[in-house]
Amino acid sequence: MSDSPVLIVGLGNPGPRYAATRHNAGVFVLDELLELATPTAATLSAHKRTNTEIAELAAGRLHPSRRIVLARTRSYMNVSGGAVKALADYFAVTLGDIYAVYDDMDLNLGEVKLRVGGGDHGHNGLRSVSKSLGSKEYNKMAVGIGRPPGRMNPADYVLKPFSKKETQELPIVAADAAEELLRAISG
Repeated sequence: MSDSPVLIVGLGNPGPRYAATRHNAGVFVLDELLELATPTAATLSAHKRTNTEIAELAAGRLHPSRRIVLARTRSYMNVSGGAVKALADYFAVTLGDIYAVYDDMDLNLGEVKLRVGGGDHGHNGLRSVSKSLGSKEYNKMAVGIGRPPGRMNPADYVLKPFSKKETQELPIVAADAAEELLRAISG
């Protein structure tokens, strides 16, 4: 078993303007993982060397035998790769122990899909992470946000807040995704 931690990064955009948007679906999952930490919920704090916010969790707080670093970047989604690479380097995390959680328009709200490797499926955040890591062979968790209605520009759609009905479903979506991540880490 590896001594290095598992790194879970919730991809999204920083700041209150984007906090409730579809592009921050990965951050919602990260927030759920923070709540699941025992004996008390974990909080993020600034990690200036990597321009991120992190919570370092000892074995037993979220996983019985693995240390876990939960993180969100302070950079915008499309340039988040540099921060993910900096975190992986700082904590000596191998590609197989990196999990990038992101929004996916090809899945309906409530659907999650975990895969290793593969392309970025047109997602600029994943493209940035893959380029910075120099590999696509890390774990990617897609969190469904559904397709834009009508002829709405996908870039506008991901930056819109979830509807009131969708917002009510988000806690369940985030909990399901968090559980699947923890199962995957357990192998």
